[in-house]
Amino acid sequence: MACLERASPALKEILLKLYRANKSIEIDHHLYEFGSVEYHIQSSASDEHHMYLSISTPLLSQEVLLPYGISHHTKQMITAICSDVVEIIEPAKEGYQLTLRLDFSKLPSGKDTLKVIAEISAVQAIILSSRLKEMLMNVDSHDTFQGMYKPIKLVYRPSEPFFIVRQPQKFIAVFPIHFKDKPDVIIATTFFQELMDVGSSEKWAKAPPCCWSPIPPPELRGELFEDLSTTGGFVSFEISSWHVKGKKLDKTVWSLLNFYAYVKFHVKSTRSFIQRRMRKRLEGLVELLHKRNIKEVEVEEEEEEQSRKIQANAGCKCMIRISNLPKPTVLKRRYNAFSRTIKRIRSRIKIQGFGRFRRRWLKMPKFSSSMGYTKLE
Repeated sequence: MACLERASPALKEILLKLYRANKSIEIDHHLYEFGSVEYHIQSSASDEHHMYLSISTPLLSQEVLLPYGISHHTKQMITAICSDVVEIIEPAKEGYQLTLRLDFSKLPSGKDTLKVIAEISAVQAIILSSRLKEMLMNVDSHDTFQGMYKPIKLVYRPSEPFFIVRQPQKFIAVFPIHFKDKPDVIIATTFFQELMDVGSSEKWAKAPPCCWSPIPPPELRGELFEDLSTTGGFVSFEISSWHVKGKKLDKTVWSLLNFYAYVKFHVKSTRSFIQRRMRKRLEGLVELLHKRNIKEVEVEEEEEEQSRKIQANAGCKCMIRISNLPKPTVLKRRYNAFSRTIKRIRSRIKIQGFGRFRRRWLKMPKFSSSMGYTKLE
């Protein structure tokens, strides 16, 4: 995620383009980045070796007054990137806290070139982190409110303030969570509850303890109502002296500045994952229903075809049997059947012994019948 990286992706791309051009390019470009950070990049065709980079970062707090410029320690960190390439111009350009003159002709070759350009693109992270460090270290320990240390309101991104409360031996960072959509609120609160459960385990005992509450913590008592009106509750982290030792200080400060961005990234990714799973599930169900409909249609067609075959076989059973026989045999069978039918119609009824009985006992006159036979002499 771009907003979680220290180096600015857009600024890095522009610097690489200028370096790979191998010639001076006329450029006067303003670049605005998420978090109210502004860059001004200038390069002239008449100056082949130098380009100018001006940087403006937001004031984190109006309550703690710090010098508008850059501290001496921060300047040393910036020039330590590569003293031959990076030079700080004083005074800075009007409207900016820092102006750098870059000499790309002195960049080291190989992989070190990309490393130096990436570090130059991350100068705004150095400035912001240094300001937060100075702010935490310069808080008056006697500035209390009702027996408690007064919270410091910090605004790194518009409409996303968070609070730092200094206490003995530790700091407490409190983040009010705002989301417009109800599904985002549910995902975020579930994530915070899981974060609490994981943080309480032995495996993550060294991580800053996390606490989520739907109501404002007591450390924010007396703050403005608009800052305490949330939809996702409040997330608090306890930062002890162990978390700010050595190199851990930079990581801790950068994590605090980008906690909102990380939560939004998690909510967006989770929502996209859920929607993608639902879409795949829906496509699977539709495909299953489609296959079932096709199978039902095929079964119905097979049943209709079988019924037609049965009806055809029942009506043409004799014809099928006859067609399987040789042609002379078929003709002979047909002739014999026809002959038997004619005989049944034209022949007399014959009773065995009736002729002898008739000649002896019955004297009937002779008559000729149209159905009888006539003896030819």
